[in-house]
Amino acid sequence: MGKTEAWREINGGGWASFFALIFIFIWQLSRFLRRRLTATVALHHDPLPTNSIPTSQFGTLNVINDADLKSLIDELDGDLCGNEKWDNVVERRNNLLYYNAKCCKPKDGPLKYLSQTVFENCSTEMLRDFYMDNDYRKKWDKTVIEHEQLQVEEITGTEIGCTIKKFPLLKPREYVLAWRVWEGKEKTFYCLIKDCEHPLAPRQKKYVRVEYFKSGWRIKKVKGRDACEIKMVHQEDAGLNVEMAKLAFAKGIWSYVCKMDDALRRHSSIIQNPQLSSSPTAVTLIQKVPRGLELDIINTIASPAQSTASSSILNGEGSRRKPSKKSIAKGLLLVGGIICLSRGHSSLGAKVALACVLKKLAKHSSSSSTQILQS
Repeated sequence: MGKTEAWREINGGGWASFFALIFIFIWQLSRFLRRRLTATVALHHDPLPTNSIPTSQFGTLNVINDADLKSLIDELDGDLCGNEKWDNVVERRNNLLYYNAKCCKPKDGPLKYLSQTVFENCSTEMLRDFYMDNDYRKKWDKTVIEHEQLQVEEITGTEIGCTIKKFPLLKPREYVLAWRVWEGKEKTFYCLIKDCEHPLAPRQKKYVRVEYFKSGWRIKKVKGRDACEIKMVHQEDAGLNVEMAKLAFAKGIWSYVCKMDDALRRHSSIIQNPQLSSSPTAVTLIQKVPRGLELDIINTIASPAQSTASSSILNGEGSRRKPSKKSIAKGLLLVGGIICLSRGHSSLGAKVALACVLKKLAKHSSSSSTQILQS
């Protein structure tokens, strides 16, 4: 073989190797970019199945512990600090429902609400499953437009999820929350929900992230008849005007509770075996109330309001009242004030005028509540 032929053979083999290396490099690069793109899309758009999220990936969820349960039990008893006091907001009833709510303004933090709802012909398990069914909530609660489960920690039973809620003329609110459920004696259930952060829920400009959220409830049977009670304490800062939110709550909460009762009655017939799910939840991983807290719970005396409410419902007192034309007109005026103040487009004079009107409406609402209580 001559030198020229040998050079050509070596040169040809070198070019072949070069092109082979280029091909391998491009192929590996495309695979890498495809994996990154798929992971990014899944992170921002697609719900991630809980069973595909190893607990070790994000560490143990110690967002909620037994000390939080103890604090919840104290708050459900109506305990307040210092000079704080409860103000009555609303009390309504019909043949199947009783509802009352009061609120206080803590020294630090948003308004705190304490409410009590009694459902007739309902078991505690039925009410628990209804309250914890976030997928069903999207069907009856029109403020909820999206919900996805982010993670479940099977040791503690803590679940984390992300919920998007819409409000009229406002930017949608985003809630990243953790919750945990406990079971006490005689089928009594507790749940604590609080805000948290999670790597699978990065902040998005199209939503307003709710920075402060703390809520909890207790479901227990009403002695002597087929009924159960849920008592709830709730604090939330969704970036709304405090007084407007308080008045809107007083005007709209009763119709919301009635709507919730209708959805509760349909839930048991639509949903079969709600605990039989492909992925674990806080309900399927329910925890037992620690022994040390059981004694405190047993010694808790039922509030007088419960006895009054129970006897009133049992006697069939109260029915849904139709709002008068006058109250509807005032309600529309109230909504206009909420829109004006929440969006911040009104002049100073308009705001002062609205404040005067709303103060009168507040007095009217207070007197109406007093008449309802006395009737």
